[in-house]
Amino acid sequence: MSVAAPPPPARTRSHRAGRTDLCVIANPKSGTASRDGTALDRAMAVFGDHADLRHFTGDPAPVVEQAIRDGFRVIVAAGGDGTVAGVAHAVAGTGAAMAVLPLGTFNYFARGLRVPPDPAEAARAILSGQPHDIAVGSVNGKVFLNNVALGLYPAMLDEREATYRRWGRSRFLAHWSALRTILRLPRPMRVRIVADGAEQIRRTPMIFVARSAYQLDQFGLTGSQAISNDRFAVYIARQTTRLGLLKLAWRLIRGKVDLSDDLELLTPRTLVIDRPKRRRIRIAHDGERGKMILPLTFRIDRNALSVILPPAKDAVVMAAS
Repeated sequence: MSVAAPPPPARTRSHRAGRTDLCVIANPKSGTASRDGTALDRAMAVFGDHADLRHFTGDPAPVVEQAIRDGFRVIVAAGGDGTVAGVAHAVAGTGAAMAVLPLGTFNYFARGLRVPPDPAEAARAILSGQPHDIAVGSVNGKVFLNNVALGLYPAMLDEREATYRRWGRSRFLAHWSALRTILRLPRPMRVRIVADGAEQIRRTPMIFVARSAYQLDQFGLTGSQAISNDRFAVYIARQTTRLGLLKLAWRLIRGKVDLSDDLELLTPRTLVIDRPKRRRIRIAHDGERGKMILPLTFRIDRNALSVILPPAKDAVVMAAS
């Protein structure tokens, strides 16, 4: 991961978030922000003079990089998991810290940090929080915080976004769009996987590379300990039929996945995924969709990102949803 180091800040700033000028990088199209036009305003009212608000469209990296050049040492990612991952990629390795103001639909990374879901409460937690270095995953040099998925899952996201555009955003519609995608199941992929140096060939409709212990716990998936040990949790779908995948989806919703029947779990520190005779592959990357050049090379970057954690009194334990 190559991120240019910023010039020295324009003025001396404390490392404590409550005494630091913050730059809030906001995506107005994120779930909560688009549904509730006051959500961001409530947070900014709490930040007061501590914060400068800057909007972005598309990739947040140019706005983040400019904020760091302007001397801001805490960058607040205001949006969903895609926004947070984009900001994290731009912040990692710069010496600045990232805070999260959860304004998305699922907010898995914010939940994992136990950031309060209410915008005003989250802003107060950021102001009183402390920086903490964490390890992050990257694929072909691109930071991700929750997961990278291949195969069926990117197709589910395509269907979900089309459904959202027509009917609006909700968790029910997210599950409905997943069902529609499974019913139009494409052929399984043939992939070459090199996990910690060991090569294997698999035929599967979906591979899910996880770095969020919180997300795994929500779906009742074994593997969160691998995340704590700075490893990946890699799930390879064993089911290749529509009926088998419908059963898997139902078990995921209920949190009752059977690894011996539904998924194969690998927990490598290093991972390479390739598809013979293919140059590019469509992926889902923390909820965002795109194509990447093959092979996909995954690595763990230890202590690559400084995040603001809420103090214990403000942290919230989220219920499963």
